[in-house]
Amino acid sequence: MPALIPFAAREPISEGRRYALALLACVAALAVALPLREVLDLANTVMLFLLAVVLVASRLGRGPAVIASLGSVALFDFFFVPPRFSFEVSHGQYLVTFAVMLAVSLIVGQLTAGLRSQARDAERREQATRALYDLAKVLAGAMSPAQVELAVRAFMATHLGARLWLLLPAPDDTLTPVTLAAGPLAALDLQMARMAVDGGLAVESGATDAPGFRRHFLPLSGSTRGRSVLVASMPDSASGDLPLLEALASLVATAVERLYFVDAAQSAQLEAESERLRSAILSALSHDVRTPLTALYGLADSLVLTRPPLPADAQETAEAIRDQALRMNGMVGNLLDMARLQAGRVSLRKEWQPLEEVVGASLQLLGRAMDGHPVQVSGLGELPLVHFDAVLLERVFCNLFENAAKYAPPDTPILLAAQAGSEFVDVQVTSGGPGFPADSLSRVFDLFERGAVEAPVVGMGVGLAICRSIIEAHGGTIRAFNPPGGGGSVAFTLPLGTPPAIEPEPPEPEGGP
Repeated sequence: MPALIPFAAREPISEGRRYALALLACVAALAVALPLREVLDLANTVMLFLLAVVLVASRLGRGPAVIASLGSVALFDFFFVPPRFSFEVSHGQYLVTFAVMLAVSLIVGQLTAGLRSQARDAERREQATRALYDLAKVLAGAMSPAQVELAVRAFMATHLGARLWLLLPAPDDTLTPVTLAAGPLAALDLQMARMAVDGGLAVESGATDAPGFRRHFLPLSGSTRGRSVLVASMPDSASGDLPLLEALASLVATAVERLYFVDAAQSAQLEAESERLRSAILSALSHDVRTPLTALYGLADSLVLTRPPLPADAQETAEAIRDQALRMNGMVGNLLDMARLQAGRVSLRKEWQPLEEVVGASLQLLGRAMDGHPVQVSGLGELPLVHFDAVLLERVFCNLFENAAKYAPPDTPILLAAQAGSEFVDVQVTSGGPGFPADSLSRVFDLFERGAVEAPVVGMGVGLAICRSIIEAHGGTIRAFNPPGGGGSVAFTLPLGTPPAIEPEPPEPEGGP
């Protein structure tokens, strides 16, 4: 980190000492002028005292310059104007001389002091700009919020004699200090910081742990992360440095936002790489496992259908092998579908068709998996034609019915309700049982999410993820919830659209052909 130059390099001179030096300057001018009183006329002697006033104004300020002006007039009158060594004036013209001398001294002193003040302000601004530039270079290379706070804290301690805390939002939106190197923060400080964030304006508090200090709470505004706060405990004597503190807050806000974007970019890149790897693994496993599974299912089915039939024990074993191979083949099919959907390689083949036919095909495909769970349908036959991909929507109903049958108690029905709205068709599948865990309702459509960790039901947690991908590809929405009557429900919508008009068939002529 570059060395930072303090703004105030000179030690300040006390007020009494400044006035004493002003009087000493007048005495020094007198010491120079006395030996030359026989050589110089009064006009040139006045110039020596004016020079002393200018020097005092340029070095000590306005107040000492006024004292120097008054002292110069008094010494000039006492030592040089006849009658000497008294304050009497022998001629009226000297009164004009005194008045002009005093006026010129005051004007020159004030102008010189003003130029001195402006020069010091310019020097201070230049030092502040250079220091902020050096700090900006340090913040540009910071790799964490802790490094940002360390650099800014060093800047504050060096230039403003202040302490600093950087508060960033936690995942629950509470403001948390990056470090407590500057000391702990009280609950009141955190409340003041929250007020600054909510109001979007700087807040000042006089309640500090040291007398003569105030705490300033500055919200760090940014395009995405505007919930951070800079807390500075500054002495009252540094109240003129508030614009510098605001500039510092802008630098910190830029640094914090840069770190946010870096983290977001890294997270997005890591997530994209993970998704690509996961899709590649799913696709490879699905293709490589499906071929032997198909062969295993065919062999087991051949054993079941052998004539004459196998002994009872062998027949039961062959049926178990066939059923498990079929279930495993369904899981692999789900994995393959999920890999295709995530890779975006599935094109929708939409047609205008009745939803009732797809539901019937799905139940027929599931076969014995729905034993003991009759499906009760309401409103399905009253729906208009819907524009969808029948193969993909059949997969949705298969997954929903299969999930409902897995988790529903034995011999309980599964309810399918459908109705047409103004813009969408609403479909809801409801089953009995415990329903979805309340803490995982927002995650049930995530890949490999199975609700309860210790769930005894066989599955991989990809069925609902496939349903969401297919429904969203159709322009609809899907959600899961637990109805008040118990059990679990999954509801989805499909765009209704405007189905094509169906022309009625012409009536057959009477009497036949």
